[in-house]
Amino acid sequence: MSRYEGPLLTRETATALLSARAAGTWTGSLDLGRSEDTVTLGDDDWLWRGQPQPYPGVLKDRTIYIRDGDDWMPAARYARSLIKLVPTPWGVPTFEIDGIKMLPTARESPLDDARRKVALVAPRGKVILDTCGGLGYFAACCLAAGVARIHSFEKNEDVLWLRSLNPWSPDPDAAHTGGRLQLQHADITAAITALPAASMDAVLHDPPRFGIAGELYAQAFYDQLARVLRPRGSLFHYTGSPNRLTSGRDVPREVARRLEKAGFRARPELDGVFATRR
Repeated sequence: MSRYEGPLLTRETATALLSARAAGTWTGSLDLGRSEDTVTLGDDDWLWRGQPQPYPGVLKDRTIYIRDGDDWMPAARYARSLIKLVPTPWGVPTFEIDGIKMLPTARESPLDDARRKVALVAPRGKVILDTCGGLGYFAACCLAAGVARIHSFEKNEDVLWLRSLNPWSPDPDAAHTGGRLQLQHADITAAITALPAASMDAVLHDPPRFGIAGELYAQAFYDQLARVLRPRGSLFHYTGSPNRLTSGRDVPREVARRLEKAGFRARPELDGVFATRR
């Protein structure tokens, strides 16, 4: 999937552009905080990297917009569900499916959150399985930490489309990745059966919540994770704490028990479970 190479607008950046029109120039970020540009503002359009851009109309809050022909459209799709890229105070976006936020952003950037979790498996020089790639923040942190190779899987085609729009998502084809990121559009529950035994040094497992993707919490899947992981290999499994307040259910503890049964030593860590293959 080709990557989007145009500017990205939020309501805040659009307001700043329009407010600066009389001054003739504006300096700020049009790629969600990755860099800054100085743009020339005319009466009818504005120039970004030498390319004329139309002024936007009224933009919605909590929405990122991309250039689509002569207009701006939300970075969102609606097929089976509404999926959209959502700005955060840190620039690095999250995404939502039917209004449910897929990444924690209450206290820090989703990239910083990913960095703490990735550090648990110490990726330098390792081969890592990234089961549910999402926007690719686990992969980005692994690449920055010197991973040897990361095999990343993402089932949802619309999530892959969001990745192609997001400047913070790593590009598998970029020269600086050196071919170390191998991203596949595939369901990991099926794809994992074709992976060789003991072929991974570590696993990062960040599934959707249990009610959406219960198969990714099943004993059969954990048995497969144990099969592809080398002895003493490590795993971080994001769980969050769903239903604890409403039903008293302890999903992290349930996950830890299933991982122990699959051949891991497991303990609660951060907002999930950290485990080591026996």
